[in-house]
Amino acid sequence: MEPYKLGEMEEKFADLIWEHAPVRSGELVRLCEKAFSWKRTTTYTMLKRLCERGLFANENGLVVACMSREEFQGARGEQFLAENFEGSLPLFVASFVRRKKLKEEEIRMLKDLIDSYEEELP
Repeated sequence: MEPYKLGEMEEKFADLIWEHAPVRSGELVRLCEKAFSWKRTTTYTMLKRLCERGLFANENGLVVACMSREEFQGARGEQFLAENFEGSLPLFVASFVRRKKLKEEEIRMLKDLIDSYEEELP
């Protein structure tokens, strides 16, 4: 099981938790029944699965996020790069731009992003 790969329903469930966290487990059951027509056991099974992956924790009936949605997306991106591009962002970008021409606005945004990180370096 890869920690940063989620199935479709796991992704929707995680989004629901991030939207409401911290949330009492009983309230989460009600939210899932309304959003997905899940029974209580389905909610707890899915919650246990995502807790085992380190995304969330159930602390005495209070479900909290162990990482934000943005942190999760960043970790998922790092995992993708590691698995497909030897962990190299430049290799990924080079591969991407060979297949799809970047728009001027996208190029400017990338340059601005790089410049902002260079300014932060000691």
